[in-house]
Amino acid sequence: MKGNELFKVAVRSMTDISREVLEEAGLSAADVKIFIPHQANQRITDGVASKLNVESERVYSNIAMHGNTSSASIPIALDECVEAGRISAGDLVLMASFGGGVTWGGVLVRW
Repeated sequence: MKGNELFKVAVRSMTDISREVLEEAGLSAADVKIFIPHQANQRITDGVASKLNVESERVYSNIAMHGNTSSASIPIALDECVEAGRISAGDLVLMASFGGGVTWGGVLVRW
């Protein structure tokens, strides 16, 4: 695998899908309480957050604690955010993922 090229595809894809779901909802990244990306590596998380203009305080990362937990990374992160009180009723939570087979997806949830 060509890591540097895959990194760029991951950042671009996660950014694009995040913008797409926000646009479909008639919202912007500024409306999001917290952004929970797939926890692949911190550089990807930072790259997507930067392109979306989401401040680091609104981006959840547990990569340093758990590493890449594959398809479980967003559910684990979401649970941690709920348990820590970072998500409350009515909050908008943006989640985006990139994974095996060079696939990606995103969802915007009103909690």
